[in-house]
Amino acid sequence: MTTQTTQLAPRQLERLVAQLGALRDGAIKLEKSYAAELGRIEPSRRNSARNFLHYLSIRQHDIRSLQEDLGSLGLSSLGVLEPHAMSSLNSVMAILEQLTDSGFGPAPEPPVDFHTGPLLLRDHARALLGPEPRDRFVRIMVTMPSEAASDARLVHDLLVAGMDVMRINCAHDGPEVWAAMVDKLRRAEREVGRSCRIQADLAGPKLRTGSIRASGRVIRLAPRRDVFGRPVVAGRVWLTPAEATVPAPKDVRFTLRIEGGLLAQLAPGDLVGFSDARGQEHQLKVTEAAGACWLAEIERTAYVEDGTVISATRAGKPLGEGRIVGVPEVINPIALLPGDLLILTRADEPGAEAERDADGRVLRPAHIHCTLEAAFEQAEPGQSVWFDDGKIGGVVKENDGERITVRITQTGPEGAKLRAEKGINFPDTALSMSALTDKDLKDLPEVVKLVDMVALSFVRGPADVERLHDELYRLGASHLGVVLKIENRQAFENLPRILLAGLHSTPVGVMIARGDLAVEVGFERLSEVQQEILWLCEAAHVPVIWATQILEGMAKKGSPSRAEVSDAAMSILAECAMLNKGPNIVDTVRFLNGIIGRMDQHFVKQQPTLRKLSVAQLKEA
Repeated sequence: MTTQTTQLAPRQLERLVAQLGALRDGAIKLEKSYAAELGRIEPSRRNSARNFLHYLSIRQHDIRSLQEDLGSLGLSSLGVLEPHAMSSLNSVMAILEQLTDSGFGPAPEPPVDFHTGPLLLRDHARALLGPEPRDRFVRIMVTMPSEAASDARLVHDLLVAGMDVMRINCAHDGPEVWAAMVDKLRRAEREVGRSCRIQADLAGPKLRTGSIRASGRVIRLAPRRDVFGRPVVAGRVWLTPAEATVPAPKDVRFTLRIEGGLLAQLAPGDLVGFSDARGQEHQLKVTEAAGACWLAEIERTAYVEDGTVISATRAGKPLGEGRIVGVPEVINPIALLPGDLLILTRADEPGAEAERDADGRVLRPAHIHCTLEAAFEQAEPGQSVWFDDGKIGGVVKENDGERITVRITQTGPEGAKLRAEKGINFPDTALSMSALTDKDLKDLPEVVKLVDMVALSFVRGPADVERLHDELYRLGASHLGVVLKIENRQAFENLPRILLAGLHSTPVGVMIARGDLAVEVGFERLSEVQQEILWLCEAAHVPVIWATQILEGMAKKGSPSRAEVSDAAMSILAECAMLNKGPNIVDTVRFLNGIIGRMDQHFVKQQPTLRKLSVAQLKEA
């Protein structure tokens, strides 16, 4: 066999021997250069760190031609070497030694082998995420809505449906609400007989748009119209005393709070007249009483301002006057088109649309507050800016430290509308700031008493990880798991060092926060980037949480798209899949449970398991 193979491809074999030897030497050299770093790794994770360094060394080279050559000889192509990099090299090189007269010398002892590498990853996943559920390897994490603090049935049903990890978002609510959520879960665990881990996501630095100036206080009253715009049903209006407001019935669209005691004088059939914001005269027809409140109807569309004076008549005779108060503010979003300028202000002042003259020329560009101080210190002209999960794109034109001028370059076909509290991304800007904010440091002592793991938001480098470890140690909570959220370009580019820093303590995991990450690296690169994160984490034996917009349509609207189902099936590449909140979240958990349970029978991480396929049976025609 050796003679035949050598005759077939002697040069090919020689090239393979040289390439594999160089790869192995490089892996050993990189490990030695990180000896000091390895000494700081948690001892139980040291072999994982060594395997990770070996893998990094191999992936610093393009080995595609090597893979093709190995495959042509029927050997392993090194296509699945993540959990056991050195063992994979040793195995292929040992076979080549038998096929040729070449000798590689004694093989270095690998830190893990084909059995212990994958086993370590599973052990680390159990330590962080809890035991594997029955019938599947991938856990399901669910983000809690605020009502989970008071709705015990919701938490119970989520646990029954398949929730394995409860996620508390510390950007919302507060310690009392978080504690109530945990209490509901502990009660549900006893009732259901299933355990569930708890993760608290620290809020992290807030990079969002500020408030927008209100346009005024006005409410639009209108009848229901058909597809041609013709009124078909009068608009129903709830008239309630301003001094003792009563909520409107669910089937009534509009509410007016009336000041002045006029409502006590009304009777069915009375007319309530007023002049609206456009100077047009309108009437409400009073129809029926409901305690101190009244129902009325309106036949034409009216725009009612706060403070509008109303007068009531009966059979043409005046009854008295009142005043409409408490009309809610109307806050219009900022309309933007490609080519427009948008000013981001450091000062926390309400934003506003562009001011224009009578001919439409811009007198003052639109402006809005940006909540992150670091952006004004580090953003430079030419760098890109994205708003609202990538819906609006722009480029920095100027930055004087107090105002960043952005030229809008990308919107939808008909423009876009920017609202308050929307995310801002500076993917080209190396923002120097701590991932731990003052709020996070205040929240940490509360959450460590409640949870099994803490998720660090907006990680950018290893220093962020080390600071969280220090804070947990100071609080006597070093035993808690740490989840590192990869959601910006800096974190992705620094991932190898971030993972090594994460291995200093145990247990550790990574969350691929695909929403912000897609904006930061570009939507066209997201699939590639998330795959690279999965590879690196598997090589470090670090469990991964696959997050953001999994079955989002089903959670919010009750029905998933085909694309969402395919995306959900891909979560089997990770150790956990995260669902966001929504009115249909219980059914969504149950649905995802079924998808993962079936896909888990076909794949373990990157490897197909080749279970028996029913469809492979040849049936008689």
